[in-house]
Amino acid sequence: MSIYNQISSNRWRTYFIIALFIFFISGFFFLIGQYLQSPTEYFILGFIISLISSIAGYFYSDRIVLLTVGAKPADKKDYFDFYTVTENLAIADGVPMPKIYVISDPSPNAFATGRDPKHAVVCATTGLLGMMNRSELEGVIAHELSHVKNYDILLSSIVAVLVGTVALVSDWIMRSMWWGGSRRDDEDRGGRNPLMLILFILALIIGPLVATLIQLAISRKRELLADASGALLTRYPDGLANALEKIAGYPQPLKNANSATAHLFIANPFKKQNKGSWLVNLFSTHPPVEERIKILRSM
Repeated sequence: MSIYNQISSNRWRTYFIIALFIFFISGFFFLIGQYLQSPTEYFILGFIISLISSIAGYFYSDRIVLLTVGAKPADKKDYFDFYTVTENLAIADGVPMPKIYVISDPSPNAFATGRDPKHAVVCATTGLLGMMNRSELEGVIAHELSHVKNYDILLSSIVAVLVGTVALVSDWIMRSMWWGGSRRDDEDRGGRNPLMLILFILALIIGPLVATLIQLAISRKRELLADASGALLTRYPDGLANALEKIAGYPQPLKNANSATAHLFIANPFKKQNKGSWLVNLFSTHPPVEERIKILRSM
């Protein structure tokens, strides 16, 4: 697949995920409304919530993600290597210089966000910037700029916002049903529709499940493609391979990591890896680091 086909595919997948999200939230609220005998009102409420979240995700996903992970703008004087490496690679890759941000966290990691190359952001942790030598940092930044160039950042950033919204809506539904149900009198409780229990169970499990499924819709091949594109940009695949080894070898997770933004990072920010479990690898947001390093070493 050419870079142009990749860009077009990512755009269409973005629109499809947004439409799926609107359908899911609206339908979920409709089911709640059926129980409360106000299906139309609840359907409209769900549609409005999902539509606002989708619009916010498209235009403001980068700001939302940066706020979520506690990122701050990186000053050129304080982070000279970070700034100059990003600037040089952006020129070499033919993309605008992205804004650069830093997360104050000793766990080494990085990600890119934004809706297009003109509104891109590259963010790294202080741990990564302190741990990497210049060639390793070039490998990491080249990987992130590859995400920028092929519009992975649009798809990934919107998914981060929508997954977070799904989790919040599910939590709100669970709390509303629990506390609302506990305040009903005995007479009303006796005639309650069994759908209440079903909806409560669905709300309990469907949030994390949908979050996982949406994240898995972002193919893990995008990480392998960004690895290859980044190595092509720097002409030094060992730089990224060495960086991935250092990232994987650090035992502590990222403090501000959460399930909604985990797929954005260059490596799993939770540090949960199980080499012997195919099930863990199947539902992981990232390919196994060992596989990525092996591919890079063979280039």
